[in-house]
Amino acid sequence: MMTQAGQDKRSLVVVNLNEVYAVRRSDGQWRSAEVIQTRGTPPDHVQYYVHYTGLNRRLDEWVTPDRIDNIKNGNHVVDSEEQPERKLTRNQKRKHDEINHVQTSYAEMDPTTAALEREHEDFTKIKYCDSIVFGNYEIDTWYYSPYPEEYEKCKRLYICEFCLKYMKFARTYINHKAKCDKKMPAGVEIYRHKTLAVYEIDAKQHKIYCQNLCLLAKLFLDHKTLYFDIEPFIMYVLCEVDKDGAHMVGYFSKERLSPDNHNVACILTLPPYQRKGYGKFLIQFSYELSKRDGQVGTPEKPLSDLGKLSYRSYWSWVLLDLLKDLNGTVSIRELSNLTSITEDDIISTLQMLNIVKYWKGQHIICVTPKQVEEHLKGENYRKPLLTVQQEALKWFQKGKRGRPTKKQKNAND
Repeated sequence: MMTQAGQDKRSLVVVNLNEVYAVRRSDGQWRSAEVIQTRGTPPDHVQYYVHYTGLNRRLDEWVTPDRIDNIKNGNHVVDSEEQPERKLTRNQKRKHDEINHVQTSYAEMDPTTAALEREHEDFTKIKYCDSIVFGNYEIDTWYYSPYPEEYEKCKRLYICEFCLKYMKFARTYINHKAKCDKKMPAGVEIYRHKTLAVYEIDAKQHKIYCQNLCLLAKLFLDHKTLYFDIEPFIMYVLCEVDKDGAHMVGYFSKERLSPDNHNVACILTLPPYQRKGYGKFLIQFSYELSKRDGQVGTPEKPLSDLGKLSYRSYWSWVLLDLLKDLNGTVSIRELSNLTSITEDDIISTLQMLNIVKYWKGQHIICVTPKQVEEHLKGENYRKPLLTVQQEALKWFQKGKRGRPTKKQKNAND
């Protein structure tokens, strides 16, 4: 517990931009952080935007002066560089970094990626919007999103959960909700099981809705979100349905025609709905579409740290679930044909599980039923909380993606 003297001492710290200080996070932990920007009027209303050394930019935030101190003033500053004494394997380090939100350093990237990352970071360095009001939630934002200039620096935005129109003022938002006649996303419902529904939205036909969806998603995604050139994409929005309408919980987008077999461009579960199984449901849904399309698929890279965890967990469960029921040998290609997961993604997943060896120019799966069962008992590899019900998916391979023919539609009604 800090004394009054300590608090007084911190209030006298002279804070300069682009310098590193000890900053107290909301969990009470002190970390070193660089001060990037200021806002407000000193001395009573000033705030500082800080980036915590070594942590994902999702955790950047605006802080008040009482949370900033000089590093030499005796606070125990914890940094991500503090590693356990024992040496970590490559897989252990990767898991440690993902779970603890450790940012990949420029030194670990190839020169081209590092240059692009620096340019992206400079452009999106400061997040002015602290939170959004969306449906029944006020949600803290994670990243910068390029809303129009008059909205860009609002501390709070109000967003209609049905049409995704964004507003600056609470009164405007209340009036809009009273008049908005939308109770579900744009597009066509292609999945309904109990209280879950998925809508397919063609960006060519619903350009404004899809642009607003991308702007909303960018508040929680650091890379890959498009805002204007969206016509080549199709969006799939997952909703919880009740008497008041279909409430968006997450979405993924994909290219209409992907030369690299990408079945996901961007994927997001909104923060209030995370850790409830929706992320893996969206991942499985993307692979079910790939199966019906007769293709193998893979998400666009790079994945976020949370995306990597979700995909690796999903791939592990799918592959282990298959392996536990197989008798005899199986090849990587056969697993790919059965799951629509690319061979590269299968190999990297099996390597992480330590059940594949490289021998005489090919990858050989080496695993016993007991090893599979042990893996399946692990928390990260259990059956997902939610799974796609095949009979509830009304989507077929066709010329006009996402729209069943009249004959197919009648067969599913």
